[in-house]
Amino acid sequence: MSKADNIFITMCKDILDNGIYSEGEDVRAKWMDGLPAHTIKKFAIVNRYDLSEEFPILTLRPTNLKAAIDELLWIWQTKSNNIKDLDSRIWDSWANEEGSIGKAYGYQLGIKHKYSEGEFDQVDRVLYDLKHNPYSRRIIVNMYNHSDLHEMNLYPCAYSMTFNVTGRKLNAILNQRSQDILVANNWNVSQYAILVHMLAQVSNLEVGEFVHVIADAHIYDKHIPLVTELVNRISYPAPKLLINPNIKDFYDFKVEDFVLKDYQSGDQINKIPVAV
Repeated sequence: MSKADNIFITMCKDILDNGIYSEGEDVRAKWMDGLPAHTIKKFAIVNRYDLSEEFPILTLRPTNLKAAIDELLWIWQTKSNNIKDLDSRIWDSWANEEGSIGKAYGYQLGIKHKYSEGEFDQVDRVLYDLKHNPYSRRIIVNMYNHSDLHEMNLYPCAYSMTFNVTGRKLNAILNQRSQDILVANNWNVSQYAILVHMLAQVSNLEVGEFVHVIADAHIYDKHIPLVTELVNRISYPAPKLLINPNIKDFYDFKVEDFVLKDYQSGDQINKIPVAV
């Protein structure tokens, strides 16, 4: 069993066995039929993944790593807030007629700020610090800009990253205010693990720990039987992540520069209902 599978199974069982059900609460999310989308949740889930040991992608069911990387590059590399720059349709529900999701995600990372060392956006500041001051305890990005929240079609879910170099290893913490565990958990875990690998490679560092902090870790009511079936599946060994070693500039990475070797997984879960 891969360690990522074990972490996922343990988390899901904890939510199902010990979580709090939202019945009786006024919930924002709705199903397509208009009914309220209730959840069972745990507060403050913390999962740790040692990226030097394995790449944390589920084998219980497949995760579309190419699409996850495409979204990651859309936010962190292109710094876009327009779905026309994205290959998948995952953001369609939150985009306006022009394709914009408002001043969210990539838009926030692309805003330039003045520092004593010069003017940088948040991503370029991280790249600068990892090269010139890697042992700084101040290497942070934050997309939860309160002055722009009213112009965001969806408040950022995964909203901040803290980077910390220990020895020669790059570690990172992803803070997430809320997560749909079935739909998004391994999607976010695998794509932000990719980000740590990218930053480590271009900064001449090794990968260390990726820590995922979820404030509201929830399973939707209609997902409970799907999750129950999923966590009882057979698990496979973790695949090996291969990255094009010739990429030395963060902005040169492309989706095809990442390959999973020997990725085995169970069947995909089709037609997962999504609450909006």
